[in-house]
Amino acid sequence: MDQDRETGTALLPKYDAAGLVTAVVTDAHTGDVLMVAHMNAEALEATIASGDATFWSRSRGKLWRKGETSGHVLKVVEMRIDCDQDAIWIKVEPAGPACHTGATSCFYRKIEGGGLVRG
Repeated sequence: MDQDRETGTALLPKYDAAGLVTAVVTDAHTGDVLMVAHMNAEALEATIASGDATFWSRSRGKLWRKGETSGHVLKVVEMRIDCDQDAIWIKVEPAGPACHTGATSCFYRKIEGGGLVRG
């Protein structure tokens, strides 16, 4: 066990081979899961510094501040990191839908009977 990482107070994210950690984003008031994204060191630093959720876009290959084009920013209320520091939980106040489809959450479909159902 890595004492500093697992039980200490130093922020020592354990990035994967691509330099990323998973970020789970929830609504600070409802607790609903809004989205899952990835952060590199630069995105994490930008999020901490600005208070706006910033991620690493794997598809675009660049930093992405949520809401930079839509205006639907995610204002950080609290950030937590798991015990081995390879996943981050971000509680936010969303300024509009979190999903690029316009849905409140990216998790707007249920898997039922081998297919997808809205709701």
